[in-house]
Amino acid sequence: MIRVAIVFFLVAALAVAVVALGGDAGVAELVWRGWRVDMTAAAAALLVLFASLMATVFWSVLKWVIEAPRRAERARAESRRKQGAEALARGFLAAAAGDGSEARRLARKAAELAEDAPALVRVLAAQAAEAAGDLPAARAAYSAMLGFPDMRLAGLKGLMQTALAEGDRGAALRHAQSAYGLAKTARWAWRALLESRLEAGDWAAALDLVQGAQERKIVPPIVADRTRAALLAASAASSELAADADIRDQAREFALRSVKLAPDFTPGVVMAARLLAADGKVSRAAGLIETAWKTAPHPALWLTYRDLRTSETPRERARRLAGLAALNPEARESRILSVEQALIGGEAKAARDAARTLESEPVSQRLAGLMARTANAVGAVDEARAWIARGAAAEQEPDWSDIDPQGRAFAYRPEDWTRLVSVYGETGGLIHPRLERRERSINDLPALPVSYVESTPFVAAAEDGSTMMPIPDDPGVPDFGGGGNDGPAPSTSGPRRRRLASAKRAAK
Repeated sequence: MIRVAIVFFLVAALAVAVVALGGDAGVAELVWRGWRVDMTAAAAALLVLFASLMATVFWSVLKWVIEAPRRAERARAESRRKQGAEALARGFLAAAAGDGSEARRLARKAAELAEDAPALVRVLAAQAAEAAGDLPAARAAYSAMLGFPDMRLAGLKGLMQTALAEGDRGAALRHAQSAYGLAKTARWAWRALLESRLEAGDWAAALDLVQGAQERKIVPPIVADRTRAALLAASAASSELAADADIRDQAREFALRSVKLAPDFTPGVVMAARLLAADGKVSRAAGLIETAWKTAPHPALWLTYRDLRTSETPRERARRLAGLAALNPEARESRILSVEQALIGGEAKAARDAARTLESEPVSQRLAGLMARTANAVGAVDEARAWIARGAAAEQEPDWSDIDPQGRAFAYRPEDWTRLVSVYGETGGLIHPRLERRERSINDLPALPVSYVESTPFVAAAEDGSTMMPIPDDPGVPDFGGGGNDGPAPSTSGPRRRRLASAKRAAK
């Protein structure tokens, strides 16, 4: 205000000076209580302006003095507010870092200083109690938050987490249910309810939750469709082997709905194809697999495709599998299938040519086993043994070791379906339960000649744990392949002729 008055005074004084210098300064006369003052009009104007300026300065100073106590109070309040905000920030950081004692100290300090942020103080007190491991105090703090409408949702989430920490899943589920009814966009509450339905194997209730989440826009449509597809496949799997025809029909409908939502979801396609084939609709089952193969080739698809028809010759089956591989010829699984179908059809040279397209692929047990079988088919036994050796040292490919080539693909446990729904719904990826659990499965490496006849007793003794027998390849050792220890010693004057023996196919 004073600066404005000074600027105004300077502008007015400049204007008066300009008028005075114009040649006619004017005359001003002041008469007051017998006093008479004569001056020019310009001087009178300057005097008035100066008096106004002094009055303005005096009033401003007086006002500043009068408001000094209030100003000091505001400064103290601002200082407390800053200290409270700092205590809150440091308290939340301490709670996030797991320093419970420091978080509780800062929560108490914030309660004294941050009077204008009671909601944040309550949240910090609850989180500090959690960080300190004082679950009863945390539960009490979260329960107190339920009395405030704007904090009710946060209180329910905290109570759910506290109940889970205490092992009370029932109470946690009740809090999540209350939060889901309170807020339409509480994703954490929806997720907690969905996981509880999945753990219980209640696929129908889980489907309803996913549908509701899509309507509330809690999850993107693509996530909702993938989750529903996995849930429908899980529902079909639970009823696939039922004796009741109506239940099997319902399982088939579930599987077909799963394929409609996600045509490249292999478990759904496989189950739909199996159920259709069991109902005599082989062509339709083959069409589902062919459609899925065009976009997402998977070993379970061709194994199911192979078994759709059982009354065909190996060459007919090979031609049918070759047609499947031709739908997506550049894919790795299609190149593998080209080798497999050639071996099934007895075309060793064609298998060898097809295997050359896989030479640049990283070596895994599955790929090494395939290359070994191919080499053995063309008579390259030494090369086959070399591939077996490479495969023994290679990693087991996450190639669905839960698939038994002679059994049923995706014969999952309920808990496996629970994980599959969660993983596929969120990421679009599949899981490999048996491989993850490191269960024994059929070895990818084939049974090929790996030892000499003369050494067979020694190898057999090593495998069954019996007394080790001398290696007959050493000079002067009796022939153990004959009629006992009384036979003549083998001649060392000429080369021996050895025959190769086949080793048993090992389980892994």
